[in-house]
Amino acid sequence: MSSGFQFKRFTVNHGKCAMKVGTDGVLLGAWAHGGRRVLDVGTGAGLIALMMAQRFGDACVTAIDVEPGACLQARENVEASPFAGRISVVRAALQDFQGGGYDAVVCNPPFYAGTPASKTAARTMARSAETLPAADLMSHAARLLADEGVISVVIPAAMRGVFDAEAALAGLFPRRACMVRTVPRKPVSRCLLEYGRRPAQSFEETEECLNSEGMTRSEWYAGLTAEFYL
Repeated sequence: MSSGFQFKRFTVNHGKCAMKVGTDGVLLGAWAHGGRRVLDVGTGAGLIALMMAQRFGDACVTAIDVEPGACLQARENVEASPFAGRISVVRAALQDFQGGGYDAVVCNPPFYAGTPASKTAARTMARSAETLPAADLMSHAARLLADEGVISVVIPAAMRGVFDAEAALAGLFPRRACMVRTVPRKPVSRCLLEYGRRPAQSFEETEECLNSEGMTRSEWYAGLTAEFYL
């Protein structure tokens, strides 16, 4: 596997990380709403933090992760980027992280139930929902968000009911959803979800495809990621 991924304005090396750069992270980084203060939970190599810093030019981004290798890698990627002065990488679990007043929380959460079989302990930690259950993610996001703030996540479509329920229990309201297919003939496999501390005037739900049947990027995905992919 390649040790890195070159985007238009930054490079994400991920050789020291348990979880590598993938489409889910790119989707979330390109879709999520931001603001002046952004918290990236489980930053891994720092991809989403870098994307949010690029998209929101006045944003200060805090990127947290529990895995030492991920924090080291994220710091290296941030320091080599044009956004080094606006991104801080902190080794911390969300459950222990102190602060508040974030305009946006973004997270590509672990979602494997139980203990997934992985080659390393770091990868097991990164993939297991036991390290960051949906209930913890939503309750602590509610604690850390500003009054008008939102949390955005990317998850398997089958997990949507769980996240909707835990968001409601945490006092968060659904604001946007984007259901994503890989190609038109396949069922929805991923969903992008946004919740806020205040009810939305209207709830927006869309359905999109990553690729055409010929496996080229769809018009939607190409447009969404135009400022990132070479």
